[in-house]
Amino acid sequence: MRVLLIYPLFPQSFWSFEKTLALVGRKALLPPLGLITVAAILPQKWEYKLVDRNIRQVTESEWNWAELVIISGMIVQKEDLLAQIQAAKRRNKSVAVGGPYATSLPEEVKEADYLVLDEGEITLPMFVKAIEEGKTHGIFRATEKPSVTETPIPRYDLLEFDAYDNMSIQFSRGCPFQCEFCDIIVLYGRKPRTKTPAQLIQELEYIYNLGWRGGIFMVDDNFIGNKRNVKLLLKELKVWMKEKNYPFSFDTEASIDLAKDEELMELMVDCGFKKVFLGIETPDEESLALTQKFQNTRDPLSESVDKITKAGLQVMAGFIIGFDGEKPGAGDRIVRFVERTGIPIAMFSMLQVLPHTALWHRLEKEGRLLNQGGNINQTTLMNFVPTRPIEEIASEYIESFWQLYEPEQYLERIFRYFMKMGVRRHARAFQPNWRTIRGLLVLCWRQGVVPQTRWKFWNNLFKIIWHKPNLLATYLTSCAFLEHFAEYRQIVRQQINAQLAAYQNANRVESLVS
Repeated sequence: MRVLLIYPLFPQSFWSFEKTLALVGRKALLPPLGLITVAAILPQKWEYKLVDRNIRQVTESEWNWAELVIISGMIVQKEDLLAQIQAAKRRNKSVAVGGPYATSLPEEVKEADYLVLDEGEITLPMFVKAIEEGKTHGIFRATEKPSVTETPIPRYDLLEFDAYDNMSIQFSRGCPFQCEFCDIIVLYGRKPRTKTPAQLIQELEYIYNLGWRGGIFMVDDNFIGNKRNVKLLLKELKVWMKEKNYPFSFDTEASIDLAKDEELMELMVDCGFKKVFLGIETPDEESLALTQKFQNTRDPLSESVDKITKAGLQVMAGFIIGFDGEKPGAGDRIVRFVERTGIPIAMFSMLQVLPHTALWHRLEKEGRLLNQGGNINQTTLMNFVPTRPIEEIASEYIESFWQLYEPEQYLERIFRYFMKMGVRRHARAFQPNWRTIRGLLVLCWRQGVVPQTRWKFWNNLFKIIWHKPNLLATYLTSCAFLEHFAEYRQIVRQQINAQLAAYQNANRVESLVS
């Protein structure tokens, strides 16, 4: 069986970083870990080709070669995912679809021949059996969650390594918390399931032997969901990293209660973890309690951020506007919180209701869902009726996003942040090549010569070199992100204003008709 694996396009988003990646000659931030895991679970006697459409187009020779097309993606990729199903069907190809989008909204991908839903360790063998029996259609679902200790090493050999800025790896699935708006517990459950330390290190060894050196994103939605197992992993990983002379650095996602565990933070830093993404959501405790994010109300948020920062981990954070009962000025309160803590990368969006979450079911009962579909992009108007005027929320959102990434304010914020950041250990020595040298020269031109903020750029850079030389590479990376955010904040303003105008016009027409 000749299988063509297709990963759909992402729309331009907060995380797409096109201009930043172009500085270092990369095309995408992360590879499709889900699809290369699928390729590892399926029969190894089959032949596989992978096309990440964020890297390049599918060629006609690849379409002609394929006997089966497998497509997987997230809700944010839905437009191109549906387009690739249609492209495959026009060529009379059998199509199988899976992943978070198909699992959440299977009715939207019913044009595919096979729907391989839920987690593949259980449903992919069902799918293979159906093909072997000659079945041309089928829906395959699981009622339980699989152990991930038997999950094979993903087929990293199918990737075009040079196209990616980071590799991806997974240690656990699931999260113990019950945030009302989150679909992770819907897809993967509330009991974190982890791989064994030996299993994960074997995966790292495989990536290492393929020649990868540099960043690895631990894609767990809450890396510390099972703290006992995480510490067991880190103690073994610490030894492996030292033996290999620290070939990788790690980023991941975690809950903010990481700040309470000094041993865990110390182990993460010892293993080469550099950044951690926290779902802070809002500094408003009433909104946090209403959405059942109680773990963010137990300690002062700003103190927790500072503890993690001073331990040597760079905090990235997510913020949301539009919770029920939210008081006016929420956007400004988020901006003040980001400025106070100095968080460099603050992902900010309006609340979106994701399918089958607790929030989805509550709002459906209340008749407040709008027929716009769930999305997680930052340029999408809310898909439900909020408790305060949508115009007020959208206006606050646009203005706050604009302030967060105003160039001078951003450069000053990241400088203050890195000056208070704890010292990192075991950082890989900078190994210059033409790609990184060229990117650095372009960055210095764009931020140190062209803009009005050039003096701030050079002043802050020299202070970092003098006071925090071991953070220089990470600091310059944060400067490079401004290339993306300066443009993206304009896209946010334009697209939200356009959607808001359409929304208001539709309401006026409805009022006239009624």
